[in-house]
Amino acid sequence: MIADPGIGINESMRKNSIKHSRINAEVLRELSAILRDEVHDPRVGIMTSVSGVETAPDLKTCKVRISVLGSEEEKDAAMAAVKNASGFIRSRLAANLNLRNTPELIFIRDDSIEYGVRMTAKIDEVIKEMPVRDEDEQSERCGAVAPQACQQGGSAQTAQGLQADA
Repeated sequence: MIADPGIGINESMRKNSIKHSRINAEVLRELSAILRDEVHDPRVGIMTSVSGVETAPDLKTCKVRISVLGSEEEKDAAMAAVKNASGFIRSRLAANLNLRNTPELIFIRDDSIEYGVRMTAKIDEVIKEMPVRDEDEQSERCGAVAPQACQQGGSAQTAQGLQADA
């Protein structure tokens, strides 16, 4: 038998397959429920959530991204609590999901939600600091299409799109 070097002989599931995506979604859903309902460690607060999972195609490992909103101490404590409870979480995952192999869980701290909140706050701050433009300048920039659409900072194309939708 000649094997394609790009394809593992025992690899039954591709990383981008529909089956793999469904397994990732189920693992994410179950892990979220387990953290929310069954882990009773006070260090795992209400602002701790599972933001993503990446299961290996052979189902041996699963990278779990944990997002914690709070201070650095709260984040470190929550991650330590989740790592300490990893055996319990894995056993509950095995009981709730019918998989051939229950993957080993590798917990990774994810700060992307907090980063997004900070960026949104900075954008809002910049928008508040922008000078208010007078009506003549807005009408020149937007044309006679829809000056009210430009008041929110849109362009002539946005204004035309809004008028077409109306």
